[in-house]
Amino acid sequence: MEKDEEVHIVMFPFFAFGHISPFVELANKLTSCCPVVRISFFGAAASVSRIETMLNPTANAKVIPLTLPHVDGLRSSSRASDLGIKTIFFSVFMASCMAYVISWFNYPKLPTMEEMKKPGPAGLPDLVLPETITSKTFEVPDFMYMFKSFHGTLSVFDRVMKGINGCDAVLFKSCREIEGPYIDYICHQVKKPIFLLGPMVPEPHSGELDEKWANWLSQFEAKSVIYCSFGSETFLTDEQIRELALGLELTGLPFFLVLNFPANLDKSAELKRTLPDGFMERVKDKGVVHSGWVQQRHILAHESVGCYVFHAGFSSVIEGLVNDCQLVMLPLKGDQLMNYKVIVSYWKAGVEVKRRDEDGYFGKDDVFEAVKSVMMDIEMEPANSIIKNHKKWKEFLQNDEINHRFIADFVDNLKAL
Repeated sequence: MEKDEEVHIVMFPFFAFGHISPFVELANKLTSCCPVVRISFFGAAASVSRIETMLNPTANAKVIPLTLPHVDGLRSSSRASDLGIKTIFFSVFMASCMAYVISWFNYPKLPTMEEMKKPGPAGLPDLVLPETITSKTFEVPDFMYMFKSFHGTLSVFDRVMKGINGCDAVLFKSCREIEGPYIDYICHQVKKPIFLLGPMVPEPHSGELDEKWANWLSQFEAKSVIYCSFGSETFLTDEQIRELALGLELTGLPFFLVLNFPANLDKSAELKRTLPDGFMERVKDKGVVHSGWVQQRHILAHESVGCYVFHAGFSSVIEGLVNDCQLVMLPLKGDQLMNYKVIVSYWKAGVEVKRRDEDGYFGKDDVFEAVKSVMMDIEMEPANSIIKNHKKWKEFLQNDEINHRFIADFVDNLKAL
């Protein structure tokens, strides 16, 4: 292929928006950095308009709606190889999470609860810090889910391994600077080309923060506000909401708490029902509780926000670091339960809310202590080391030259493939 010949990439993400968003980020970066790249983006018909609004207006990309047949008629695998098209498995999760999944591939039987509490098999403990992959009792059922088959269909684990084994290369939103030992392990196990995109830091946000929230945040000192959110698809239990709210109140710091509920519920009624009695009256001068969408990137970038309490989603980790917000992680499901271990034990750039081993319970004091450790005890260890590491990672993530190099290298790898 000539150096300036067009590279046509078809993107076909899983239909949940948590999976679609990283593909959109990649499409935007590829088309802005590399004029020779053209994107065809497959999406369910109902998602097309939303995907189009997320793509840069200048992106050389077209969204193509797919009309899906009834589930019984879905084809069992991709037929791209029949047409001579190279295929790449793009993992939207951290490489450490995928390394843990892959480690079970050649295990002779379905792992037990006790086995999954220990570091994974197949050499994984020899290459990475064991504490990052040792699971608590309450976390194991979530990991066990990936082996579950529904009505005789392939499990999540089987689908992931089928995708990896059937592709020509594997692509990660990561790099060796971030997850070197995990990536090396994957290379050793998979034995096919591994492409790395780097951390895929989002472009700086555009537009202004809503005046209502800008005015509220501006009344507080720099880096004094706690922003707390768990995304649009994660819902806390009544008990978790109560203890979280009381924990934030205990800090005495101003806070912006976002709580979301399933779409079929009345948000106002749910807030009134789940928040502790008298809570809103007690915190009216320094606390906001909101349900629904907010301009999260704008809020995290506001000079008064200094702490981010969240679920440890990888994209959210990056957002918190680049906006100089101390990370307090309260993972609730899936890859979040692996991500926080890496950030706390391997990166040493954040803290976790301590939880009871058997059932994951956390109380208001656990929330308070976690926030206190990075917002009030900044001259003491481990907060001092965390803040230094935080600065190091922020500088790395904001290095435009490094970020552009990863995208350019990926395009070169595509051509070589």
